[in-house]
Amino acid sequence: MQTQIVVIGGGPGGYAAAFLAADEGVEVVLVEADDRLGGTCLLRGCIPSKALLHVARVVSETQEMEHDWGVSFGKPTIEVDKLRDRKNKVISTLTGGLGGLAKKRNITVVKAYAKFLDANTLILEGDDESIPADKKLSFEHAIIATGSTPAMPGAFNIGSDRVMDSTGALALADIPETLLVIGGGYIGLEMGTVYANLGTKVSVVELQDGLLMGADRDLVRPLAKRLKTLFEDRIFLNTKVGGVSKVGEDKIEVTFEGPAKFGTEQYDRVLISVGRRPTTQNLGLENLPGVETDKRGFIVHDDNLRTGVANIFVIGDAAGEPMLAHKANHEGRHAVEVILGHASAFDKRAIPAVVFTDPEIAWAGITADEAKRDGIAHEVVTYPWAASGRAQALGRTEGMTKWIVDPDSERVLGCGMVGPGAGELIGEATLAIEMGCVVRDITETIHAHPTLSETVMNAGEVFYGTATEVYKPKKKKKAETAS
Repeated sequence: MQTQIVVIGGGPGGYAAAFLAADEGVEVVLVEADDRLGGTCLLRGCIPSKALLHVARVVSETQEMEHDWGVSFGKPTIEVDKLRDRKNKVISTLTGGLGGLAKKRNITVVKAYAKFLDANTLILEGDDESIPADKKLSFEHAIIATGSTPAMPGAFNIGSDRVMDSTGALALADIPETLLVIGGGYIGLEMGTVYANLGTKVSVVELQDGLLMGADRDLVRPLAKRLKTLFEDRIFLNTKVGGVSKVGEDKIEVTFEGPAKFGTEQYDRVLISVGRRPTTQNLGLENLPGVETDKRGFIVHDDNLRTGVANIFVIGDAAGEPMLAHKANHEGRHAVEVILGHASAFDKRAIPAVVFTDPEIAWAGITADEAKRDGIAHEVVTYPWAASGRAQALGRTEGMTKWIVDPDSERVLGCGMVGPGAGELIGEATLAIEMGCVVRDITETIHAHPTLSETVMNAGEVFYGTATEVYKPKKKKKAETAS
């Protein structure tokens, strides 16, 4: 088997690269070990978690309606099998669509594990009929898009399915009475939100002194307050997990070491959510002199995603942070454009990040902390959603929109939001940052009323001191320099 481009991995980066290459008339082979295309995002991550978070949000809204509006729907009854089937149907619909698109583009999909024999040959491991008899694939260019897997520290890997990673949690085997989430990052908090709204008593333990430590503290604060209520004060910060062990057939005993919680407690299930690791082992990289990995396992590459071997590229989680599906998608397309000799550069000013909790947190561009760290002149302006008519109507006034602005040029450098639907709103801010917009471009763009999108415009008006609903002394005009 021979091809012009081989893509190793059928996730958001891999299939985006393969599809673009095929659209450009290039011969493509896509090697994927799973039975279906889609990768972690579609099969075991982004999509199934958002499907379950939708259910969790609906349950939460019914409770809010009763508490705030006097409209009662009664306690929900949950058919776990039907819920799981619906989640799986979403996955099968999307992955089936990808398979159909690959076929229409005449992409050869091979079900196998790939290892490099040399810089132009792969060994294909497996027994699927799509693998050639000699188990070899020759190529002109290769794109490594192998993604990542949940990190599972050895101390927690006790051989029990009641100690889960994110994949196990999304399988939704049951709705446990109690669940401990180890790790206060976005994956753990999203899954904790799902299970809590389905009726589980969820606890969270975090070694550091706050949740979502990579995010803006102003944005995290409203979420932390809401989660404190949802998890009924069972958030243990500055606390280490000393160990986990099986007790009988259906309990996991956890040892805590910290000021927030000390001693042992038993749970029905434990979710380990302490990050992800790039899948870059067992790829035969040792057979590629010049290809290196860093101390975290990411494959070293240049600005065009080219590794130390000129015809081999790396994209997505295997290429480094941020480990986001939409970043992988754009990298995959960029790698193909470089291979085809197009004038292309992966030079993004803003890669948006979204935490799909309730409320959602989203940001793009630089944060205020990054600006301070790097000595970048900046001004921070915020618009509280309590001043938004739409937020008041929804009964969700805890949110805010924040702009990071260059005080001299008035160019927008970054944006952060917290509130319902923040992930949908961050797109406008990302576009503004990429285009190099100044604040005036945003404030002079008419936004529909009443919408939460107005808060993007209104936060810009705060910069000038002209926000209708928020009083801030108007900015003084700069004095003209005498000639």
